Amino acid sequence: MNWWENIEVVTLDVGGTLIEPRPSVGHVYAEVAARHGFTVMPELLNRNFATAWQAKKHFNHTKSDWEKLVGEAFADVLTAPANDALFEEIYQRFAEPDAWRIYDDVIPALEQFQNREVRLAIISNWDERLRLLLPKLKLEEFFETVVISYEVGFPKPSPVIFEYALKKLGVPASSVLHVGDSFSEDFLGAQNVGCKSVLLARGEKASTPTSVLSLLEVAKMF
Repeated sequence: MNWWENIEVVTLDVGGTLIEPRPSVGHVYAEVAARHGFTVMPELLNRNFATAWQAKKHFNHTKSDWEKLVGEAFADVLTAPANDALFEEIYQRFAEPDAWRIYDDVIPALEQFQNREVRLAIISNWDERLRLLLPKLKLEEFFETVVISYEVGFPKPSPVIFEYALKKLGVPASSVLHVGDSFSEDFLGAQNVGCKSVLLARGEKASTPTSVLSLLEVAKMF
């Protein structure tokens, strides 16, 4: 028997799995900064953001966490201190669908899951904006349950957020397959509570026996 034959529910990460910033975080930041009188190169903001993102600790996806991170992305970049209005507009900008791109494989894969009557849910490290964003992107309709770290109070890879999702879904961990793009948060986090997991490695070399390069590879298992 194939290891996925007893799977009842597929849970999915969001950022880096379903969607990505369009055209990039730095481009969106620069676009908003320009409206506030600042001219900034998107590439520089992308580098600063990537550095700050990798270095972040105890990030709970609160608004204050994001304000600190955005401040670090703009550090030593602006000709004058960033003001609250700049951050507020950036924060709200990422609640809008045109700041995001749905990966090309996502809708076809979700439709295949639906056609095969596979239950779908989201387990994501995100904030309250995700509740606004998913309907605007027309993704909400595919998922029966959406579990967000900001609401649970524990981000992946904490077992608490996975166990919370399992309770809402009403299924044992052994019947759940989790798919995401983070080795520690998604792949190991799910396995640590007894779920199956697949690492989505778009544009990268497969790093585990259960790595895939597309969500369609997962959908075709069912």
